Amino acid sequence: MMKRRNTRPRAFDPDPNAPQRCCDMPDCTSPAGYRAPRSRDSLNQYYWFCLEHVREYNARWDYYKGMSPGQIEAHLRADISWDRPTWAFGQGPGQSKRTMPNEDDILDPLDILGQNRRARADRARAQAEPRIPAHLREPLAVLGLDWPVTLANAKTHYRALARKHHPDTNQGDLAAEERLKKINVAFTIVKAHLQTEELEKAG
Repeated sequence: MMKRRNTRPRAFDPDPNAPQRCCDMPDCTSPAGYRAPRSRDSLNQYYWFCLEHVREYNARWDYYKGMSPGQIEAHLRADISWDRPTWAFGQGPGQSKRTMPNEDDILDPLDILGQNRRARADRARAQAEPRIPAHLREPLAVLGLDWPVTLANAKTHYRALARKHHPDTNQGDLAAEERLKKINVAFTIVKAHLQTEELEKAG
């Protein structure tokens, strides 16, 4: 039986393309079969060493020798992007914000983008709507008024509520009387605030 010959090169076999010359290490006359880069700036230019001296050279090799920590970090960041410039998504050369994908065109089975849109709409609505002073929220709710409101509108609305819930109109109903008391207190608070606002604007 013929034994198959292993043609796979061994790990430390010399480079088959090595030049026919002696090792570049001074005073070494051994054949040069192994290459090593001359510097980090000349990675395609090589020294040619024998096996002993290429091992020695590689043991001393420090790619980042002479670089500051900041330069090393910048170099590593450049390596991550293959030394190519990077831009924010959709803002590279020749692109504008108009080329950004439309959220409606993106498959979104979990409605994540829909939730984001609704959240943005809620924030915009909250910013657009006038902010109700905290001490007026309950009185306005009792009176059924929306904010902002003028003093004239508040008075008109108050009179209508007072007639509706007056005990005489409700045949002495105690519940209506209690409701009217709350309406009176609420209107007093709202009226005082609106009158103060008018005085501040006039002054």
